[in-house]
Amino acid sequence: MRIISGKYKSRSIKAPNSKFTRPTTDLVKESLFNILQNRIDLDGITVLDIYAGSGSLGLEALSRGADEVHFVEMNFSVYKVLLQNIKSLEAENSCRIYKKSALKFTLIKEHENYDLIFADPPFFEYDIHEVYKNIIDNGFLKDGGIFIIERSIQTEKKDIEAFGIQPYKKIGDSLIYWFEK
Repeated sequence: MRIISGKYKSRSIKAPNSKFTRPTTDLVKESLFNILQNRIDLDGITVLDIYAGSGSLGLEALSRGADEVHFVEMNFSVYKVLLQNIKSLEAENSCRIYKKSALKFTLIKEHENYDLIFADPPFFEYDIHEVYKNIIDNGFLKDGGIFIIERSIQTEKKDIEAFGIQPYKKIGDSLIYWFEK
């Protein structure tokens, strides 16, 4: 995996060797950021990357101008790879990692507010429905902020029921759900 654009362009990042992650493909990541560049100025924003895994989405946002990225990852071996990726880019001062589940993180009452939130859970992880509700109900997203969830085409029916909207875009076997505040 690599950073596609920005100050870390072409730098490699490691993928966790874990059954608990499903890294976002470069195709999906590039498509997402092509859409984002026309919708939000990434310069100076604060980003949340939930179910962070390797940190690919958050680190791409950092490379393209985000000021700060917060990552949520609960698996210890995956957390270690994420930390290595941040260190390899010398980005420790711009990143914070929360080692806890996405569900527990989104129940925190006192928290930052984010301009951009990515959620890329394992495809058949259904706590994303509650995580989505918590993010909206607990005000994690700033006014004008964007919340993007990547899911499988195989979970589409349950996701549409839980999120209350149709997928924004289909990329390969991924569906992108897009929420704006």
